[in-house]
Amino acid sequence: MSGLQEKYKTELALKLKENLGLKNIHAVPRVVKVVVNMGLGNADKDQIKNHAEELAMITGQRPVLTKAKKSISNFKLREGAIVGAKVTLRGARMYEFLDRLISAALPRIRDFRGVSSDSFDEHGNYTMGIREQTIFPEIDLDKVGAVQGMDITIVTSADDKSSAFELLKILGMPFAKN
Repeated sequence: MSGLQEKYKTELALKLKENLGLKNIHAVPRVVKVVVNMGLGNADKDQIKNHAEELAMITGQRPVLTKAKKSISNFKLREGAIVGAKVTLRGARMYEFLDRLISAALPRIRDFRGVSSDSFDEHGNYTMGIREQTIFPEIDLDKVGAVQGMDITIVTSADDKSSAFELLKILGMPFAKN
């Protein structure tokens, strides 16, 4: 069990229950899964392989390559062409990834002032975009062929934005001061 997962179960869940005024510990919001998506666009086979390997190093899990559902001539896109890679993390790997994201990767962003608190949807899920994969300590800067961004979606069991915000804040997500 990862350190963040243990900390959440032993102390953070109780603190969150108190902050939200809940009576039952099972009603406390929790992180259900984390989805990391990397759009690859018009990358060739070598670039796709390199980016998939980098995503595997970052997440600790082999990514699924996503394919185009339709052909779109304006984008020079054929049906079945590989357009992205995604990883869905749950359980211990999810908490381990969140811990590395919050404590190691986000502070490495140049001129970092915090992540936006406006990126919650109505269901309590949080999505953020990262411009470079090089902020993760697992990536060797000398071996990076091209800089590639990614989207990270944190799916929570919260019913609304405010309780999801409290959950991520108590987990240590560095939100920007408005």
